[in-house]
Amino acid sequence: MVVRKHAAPSPQRELAEPKIHSTAYVHSFANIIGDVTVGEEATIAPGTSVRADAESPFYIGDHANIQNGVIIHGLNGATVVGDRQREYAVWIGRNSCLAHLALVHGPAYIGDDCFIGFRSTVFNARVGQGSVVMMHTLIQDVEIPPGKYVASGSVITTQAEADRLPDVRPVDRDFAQYLLDANVTVQRGVSSSLHQQGESSARRQAVAANRNGDGKDIAVSEDTSVGSMSLNNEVNGQVKRLLQQGYKIGIEHANARRFKTKSWLTAGTLSNTRADRALSELETVLREHSGEYVRLIAIDPDAKRRVSEMIIQRPGETPTAGGGQSAGTSSYRASRGNGTRPAASSNGASLDASAADQVRSLLQSGYQIGVERASARRFKTKSWLTVGTLSGSPQTAIAELNEILAEAAGEYVQLIGIDPNEKRRVVEAIVQRPNGVTPPSKGTVEKVAAVTGNGPVSRGSSGQGVLTGETVELVRSLLSQGYRIGTEHASPRRFKTQSWKTCAPIESKQLNQVLSQLEACVADHVGEYVQLIGIDPNEKRRVSETIIQRPGSQNNGQAAASSNGRKGFGASVSQYQSQKNGGNRGVTSSQLEQDTLDQVRSLLAQGYRIGTEHATPRRFKTQSWKSCSPIDSAQLTDVVPALEACMKDHRGEYVRLIGIDPNAKRRVLETVIQRP
Repeated sequence: MVVRKHAAPSPQRELAEPKIHSTAYVHSFANIIGDVTVGEEATIAPGTSVRADAESPFYIGDHANIQNGVIIHGLNGATVVGDRQREYAVWIGRNSCLAHLALVHGPAYIGDDCFIGFRSTVFNARVGQGSVVMMHTLIQDVEIPPGKYVASGSVITTQAEADRLPDVRPVDRDFAQYLLDANVTVQRGVSSSLHQQGESSARRQAVAANRNGDGKDIAVSEDTSVGSMSLNNEVNGQVKRLLQQGYKIGIEHANARRFKTKSWLTAGTLSNTRADRALSELETVLREHSGEYVRLIAIDPDAKRRVSEMIIQRPGETPTAGGGQSAGTSSYRASRGNGTRPAASSNGASLDASAADQVRSLLQSGYQIGVERASARRFKTKSWLTVGTLSGSPQTAIAELNEILAEAAGEYVQLIGIDPNEKRRVVEAIVQRPNGVTPPSKGTVEKVAAVTGNGPVSRGSSGQGVLTGETVELVRSLLSQGYRIGTEHASPRRFKTQSWKTCAPIESKQLNQVLSQLEACVADHVGEYVQLIGIDPNEKRRVSETIIQRPGSQNNGQAAASSNGRKGFGASVSQYQSQKNGGNRGVTSSQLEQDTLDQVRSLLAQGYRIGTEHATPRRFKTQSWKSCSPIDSAQLTDVVPALEACMKDHRGEYVRLIGIDPNAKRRVLETVIQRP
């Protein structure tokens, strides 16, 4: 029979009790065991583990900051000499900061005013006074001289490496001090809360005294403080519109340093749905975070996502009083209610005639008209702010739009045509720019005709962004065959590497709408290459690529090459129509022989793909061929320019044509089409 015995319990050593100063802050979730001395106003955050074994005391200096997750342990009997000329397993000096998840394992000495970064490890080492150790570093078996800087990820295990460390810069010291100050607020949490409660009580007593007729000076002083932080008209209107649309409003703040890294801190959500009370809450938040960046966030409670972000306060800005509106600018919100035509603004802002025609045409066609605005900075990121929706007769809508232009002087203003049935945008037209010059009228009436279907679009031969007749015919041909239209743009630098960026997608199949969006893409990317793409929606592949704008061309919408001598990918309308009808007989080449053209045509007709290779005379002797750029298209009008491009890029070399069976993945033909 097996006799089971319980193991004898291991002997427990009697550990000394920690010595914690009465002014130190130690969180209830911090674990401090053994002979640990904690100095005045030191901070021990939750999740820390400080364990001192027998005969291995620890010392944490005054105003030291031990952040969340820090581990401080030691080896029994292994000590260092502290500043008190006594042996300690771990010594942490005054005003030193151990950031989150740092590990300090004794014997270790950290001098005064030191910073140990996140997840860094210090073992059997001394860190001199005023040193800054950044994140994820290892310091072992060395002595860091005072005032040195250890970069993130460094491994310092030899004294020679420690002696070569650079000195601490002021910016590094400021960063360490910032982290120290930010985390000390944990210690001040309780006392700050009590202080705020006492201040609120005193304020309530002052208000009550004022009601009894005793405290006029106090009441006036507080009212003046509130008025100085009143929100400007733009923020007031934005808050009211967001609340009317059922959105929740959140607040975030950041100091100048956090703003650079986009490290925003949450300031809560406005609890009131009434505009006046919500604005009062918002003003309170601005007072609490004066001298910082504060931004407003619109939150869709159903989709649980952000729909808008707007910075409403910056450091050093003087807030505008809520009622401080310019006398020369009428109130847009007031004009909305009575339907009367507002007085003209003093700055002379007025709507372009073509934009006025667009407003009339959209309203007569049953569409709604929305308005958006953006500063020059927001325009670069397409962060438009909603102004509202125009209503009433065309005259009233135009008057309201004129007033919006006056209020948004120096900003971009965009007109939006909205289909209320399909709930989608059908027109987007910029009607004002910061320089005061409204966009050319060339695209405005055309876009209205595209939306309303009022006949064909009449396009002139001049003006920025006008498409050539060849491009129009190509678009018409592609649409008639069921293809979709896409656009891409590239700067001259990106064009060299063929790194194209996609423009806004063109969903419409109507010629007028497609041409209007093409012109908009051309106008938005002046000085860049713009490429027209024909897309087969069934096979999900490109059937045509044509450059319709090049930098420096006389007409921004003009194709860079004529149909007789086109460079690059893309084909003329006649070539495209011919090859889609199955002929492919109209394709000619100045570099390829007719036999080569017939051979390529025959390979494509049999379903084979075309490839190319090149070799210098030296490589040709050893048959060491290099592949050219792959030819993905199966259309003759795309393959021939690609072959010509390969031959042009490798002049003075051998170039051979390859026929490839895509199913069997083998070559069916190899023939040299160029020799040195």
